[in-house]
Amino acid sequence: LAHWLEKHPDVAWVSYPGLPSHDSHETAKRLLRPGTFGGVLSFGVKGGPEAGSKVIDNLRLASNLANVGDTKTLVIHPASTTHQQLSPKEQLAAGVTPDLIRVSVGIEAISDIIADFEGAIKLALETSDSD
Repeated sequence: LAHWLEKHPDVAWVSYPGLPSHDSHETAKRLLRPGTFGGVLSFGVKGGPEAGSKVIDNLRLASNLANVGDTKTLVIHPASTTHQQLSPKEQLAAGVTPDLIRVSVGIEAISDIIADFEGAIKLALETSDSD
């Protein structure tokens, strides 16, 4: 999913240690089992926090929950949920950008997960453009 998101034209950034573009990629390769980088990633969609929230609202397979490590794919927009009580400055200090979407990838077929994100991003940006 991280590799697919990184290539998506409407995704601003992706953070996942399995990507060569990640600052800690070489460290992760050295410390983790070969080819395993975990199932949690984060990304930002172009269009800011409103677009990110709409992406989550348009997902059908992934569930909007704060948990990680479940067997199903979970997503959350921390700025409007788990970190909403913090000021914008405090959120940034905690590493929570307004556009951040956190994903805990589950055991569903990766093609189904990607299709879910593809459809959700498309719908979110179509509705953002028409607002």
